[in-house]
Amino acid sequence: MSPVSEVLSRIDDIRSQMEQIRAGVTGRAAAASAASGASGSAASGGSASAFASALSATGNTLGSAGSAAAAAAALGLPGAAGAAGTAGAAGAGAASGAGLAGAASGVPSTSVDAVKGAIASGSGAVGSDVVAGAEKYLGVPYVFGGEDRTGMDCSGLVQTVFKDLGVAMPRVVPDQARMGAEVASLADARPGDLIVPKGEGHIVIYVGDGKVLHAPRPGKDVQIVNNWYSDADLSTIRRVVPATAAASAGVASVGSAAFAGTDMTTAALQQLMRAGAVS
Repeated sequence: MSPVSEVLSRIDDIRSQMEQIRAGVTGRAAAASAASGASGSAASGGSASAFASALSATGNTLGSAGSAAAAAAALGLPGAAGAAGTAGAAGAGAASGAGLAGAASGVPSTSVDAVKGAIASGSGAVGSDVVAGAEKYLGVPYVFGGEDRTGMDCSGLVQTVFKDLGVAMPRVVPDQARMGAEVASLADARPGDLIVPKGEGHIVIYVGDGKVLHAPRPGKDVQIVNNWYSDADLSTIRRVVPATAAASAGVASVGSAAFAGTDMTTAALQQLMRAGAVS
C-alpha cells in the first residue's frame, strides 16, 4: 500500500478520535463556562497531538512523527507547533544517535542490496567511495576464496568493498556481472565501475585515468595497474552505485516522486478539519 493510501485509510480513525475529543470539550464547557477557554485550548492541543499520533502510525521511519506533527501544524491545529518541535527534536536526536552509533561501530547505517540491471542508490555511496574503499585493501595478498585483509581473490575484494559501503553484492564474478546498470563502453566508464572480461573469470574496479584496481592471482597483491582490456575483451561493464552525488540525487528523485501525492492527502485532511471534525 502506498504512503498516501495508508494515510487516507487513517482518516476515519482520526475523525473518530477528534470527535471523541470534541465531545469531551463540549461536555466540560457546558459544566463550567469559566473554564471553557482553558479546556478548549487544552483540547485543541490534544487534537493536534491525537492527529500527529494517528498520522505517525502510518509510517515507521524516524521522520514519521515529525512529519505528522508538521502536518498538524500546517492544518492550523492549536498546540501543533509544540508537538512539531518536540517530534522534530526527538527525530533529530534519534537520527544523531544512530549516526554516532554507526560511526563508532564502523558499520554503515544504511544497507541495501545491489540490484540486477539498475543502480542502487540507497546506501549513499558513489563511485569515488568505491575507489577509496578499494584502495584500503592495496597490498593485501591474493588468496583464492579470501574475503578479508589476510587475503582475498578478485570477487572477494569486490564483495568486501561494497559491503563496507553498505551494499550487499553476490560472491562470485558471474553473479556480480549482473548487478548494477550496464555501461556501454570503456569510454563511458567512471571510477567505481566494475569491468568483467569475457568468460567472467575475473573482475576489476575502474579507478579512472585508464587504471584499474584488482586482486590479480596467487603470488600477487591487490594493486592498481593500467587497464589492459579493450571493449572487444569485455563481457560487461557494470555501475552498481551512482557515479556521482548528482547522479545519486537524480536516482533518489525517482523514488521520491511516489510521495508527491502526500500534498493531496494534506489537502484532504484540511478539508476534513474545516468540515467540522475540529471546532
